[in-house]
Amino acid sequence: MKIAFVLEYDGSHYQGWQRQSGVPTVQACLEDALSKVADQRVRVHCAGRTDSGVHAYGQVAHIETQAKRERRSWAFGANANLPRDISVVWAREVEDDFHARFSAIRRTYRYLILNRSSRGAIVRHHAAWECRALDHERMQEGAAHLLGTHDFSAFRAQSCQATNPVRTLCQLSVTQLGSFISIVVEANAFLHHMVRNIAGVLMAIGMGKAPPGWALEVLLSRDRTLGGVTAPAKGLYLMQVKYPPQYNIPATGISTTDLLSIFDAP
Repeated sequence: MKIAFVLEYDGSHYQGWQRQSGVPTVQACLEDALSKVADQRVRVHCAGRTDSGVHAYGQVAHIETQAKRERRSWAFGANANLPRDISVVWAREVEDDFHARFSAIRRTYRYLILNRSSRGAIVRHHAAWECRALDHERMQEGAAHLLGTHDFSAFRAQSCQATNPVRTLCQLSVTQLGSFISIVVEANAFLHHMVRNIAGVLMAIGMGKAPPGWALEVLLSRDRTLGGVTAPAKGLYLMQVKYPPQYNIPATGISTTDLLSIFDAP
């Protein structure tokens, strides 16, 4: 049978999601923990393979196993064997045709920027820092050019292995909340470094290095070298993965207000 999990993690001390020899990864920790609960070796499949330093509030994963456990036992058992910076928040048996990656219809990421003259201490691993003032309204104007279905070759890493660069962005919003700028991106799927490259372009627009229309120029060029810098990984969060209703996977993403209240409470 298949068991699905929703989990959150602080990616600061991990070399990304995917298991690698000799370095700590989220997948390795989760597989080790769940194998102890199942009393057999299990392989974990996820909705989105996050990079080194990237965080998650709504990552979804699944395993196939012959072990039968109560929902509570899967979650509590996993957490008893996981490090404190990884937590399973939900678990249950799902239909045989469910796949954490291939059944997903939308994914939502948030990119968080601390925008003030002094660097952060508390948020040093959890938000990018930009000391120059960012105009979030200019950033939003630039973001509007990227909505819809496009070839996002100019926004993907050179090492990206996706065969098709076409993606559909259904949300791309920029808001200012206190000393933070939040960029929320929702799409059917993402290319490697796509969100961080979008954030890099919008930040350049926000600090006045380029006009809002530059985002469209970069998009139409399909040339990654024209897109500017890749924003740091530590500002990126996988917030939510959406599935067709029949799978009953809960929407567990945290709101922007709740997220920022952790760091910027009055």
